[in-house]
Amino acid sequence: MQALRSGDARERARSIQVAQDALDAAKAVALSELQISRDHELDGASTLNAWVRNELRLNAGQAAVLARNVTALDELPRVAEVAAAGRISAAHVRVFVDGLAHVGVGKMREFEDVFVEVALAHDPGELFETVKHLKDVVQPEELDDAWEKGMDKEDFQVDAVPDGWHVNGFLNTTTGAKLKQVLDSVSAPRDAEDTRTGSQRRVQGLDDLLTSILGSGLPSDKGVKPHLSVFVDAETLQAAAHHVQQTTEQPAHVSDLMPQVEPATLAGHGAIGPNLLMYFACVSDFTAFLVKANGDAQAQILNAGRECYQPNQLQRRSVIARQNGVCASPRCHHTHLEIHHVVWWSLGGTTDLDLLIGLCSRCHHLLHRGRLHIAGNAADGFTFTTRTGRPLKRRRRTDYHRAA
Repeated sequence: MQALRSGDARERARSIQVAQDALDAAKAVALSELQISRDHELDGASTLNAWVRNELRLNAGQAAVLARNVTALDELPRVAEVAAAGRISAAHVRVFVDGLAHVGVGKMREFEDVFVEVALAHDPGELFETVKHLKDVVQPEELDDAWEKGMDKEDFQVDAVPDGWHVNGFLNTTTGAKLKQVLDSVSAPRDAEDTRTGSQRRVQGLDDLLTSILGSGLPSDKGVKPHLSVFVDAETLQAAAHHVQQTTEQPAHVSDLMPQVEPATLAGHGAIGPNLLMYFACVSDFTAFLVKANGDAQAQILNAGRECYQPNQLQRRSVIARQNGVCASPRCHHTHLEIHHVVWWSLGGTTDLDLLIGLCSRCHHLLHRGRLHIAGNAADGFTFTTRTGRPLKRRRRTDYHRAA
């Protein structure tokens, strides 16, 4: 103990931390042996968690963390080795526990050496992001599951309270990204002498934006979409298109899984799944870039292709007129429409007027989430079915020509 009270304070702090990490690992190893032998029952504890609470005098949360860390040290020998040497912390070990639970033992063992090197050089947060990236690569469908769950619980309320307005809610991935893009733009510091806090700038920026909108009239659809940036390589786009085609058009006959490729990235949000990527591909313009990766944060752009455009204004107006300005989906009466390629543009579909259909944002999302399917063309009529194949009311050709 005397050695811990003398000498360079920096070295003492480092030595204490190494000793603490090593003790945490040693405690986890001892608990692992206790769990195997079940000797905790000798003290009247039916579970290891209960023994930890009773004998080590830890609360339930701390006991649960220790018990989970036992799993990581049992399954990952390299992690156990560096943890026992005090080279990584208990917080690092907890990240490995999460990886085992959400990525799987096989993949965590496959990349164990890589993850250990990250843990040795970086804090637990950086290790978590590395493990999460692997999860996004091997389980892209979970990204779409998260998007779908967000769509199902979205809500937004602005309620008057005595001292102002209370804003509350939850936004799906796309809407939230649009809002953040706008707020980031309008709340940027004006100059080096702008001393307002971030919250003050955001509120003032929103106030300026609303004042501008009200001063020039309420917003209307001018054919200009909010600008969001999605970055995806050609291999991912092709794999995502194939994966979505298999899972949405033939949900009962899916035999192949999406290959392991880098997920697409929505700027300001993070990785997105193949279904959401295909939705963006459907409603957005995009430009192809030839890129040389340098291993740095920025890549070298070698060439930029021409921008790929969606249906022109005349085609858009023709589709809207053909449908009397109403969503084509049966029993839907929304009038703010997005233009969809029945044969998906990302799967080789052409921008042919008879193969374009107008859907409201909600129905369009349902389609890209595999809950709604559309076949046919405007000349012969479109057929709508649910994800289980149950047909919905078919729209006849005459329905699209009443406006004429």
